[in-house]
Amino acid sequence: MLAKITSKNQITIPKKIMEQLPDVKYFDVELQNGVVLLKPLRVYETDLAKIREKVKKLRLIENSVAEAVKWARRK
Repeated sequence: MLAKITSKNQITIPKKIMEQLPDVKYFDVELQNGVVLLKPLRVYETDLAKIREKVKKLRLIENSVAEAVKWARRK
């Protein structure tokens, strides 16, 4: 399928392709060996208040993840 670049460097993805990618709004774009790759990304809405509530409930502190990684590597 043919896609044209506009003067603002925008490309319209053909409808037949987008129909196969329902609910995709964002793509990761890479250049590999002269080929442009578009990888569909799913973006999830986050509720920062809920995340903070969960962290507080679990009594996590700033270095909890680093400690967990050290613990896992010792096993």
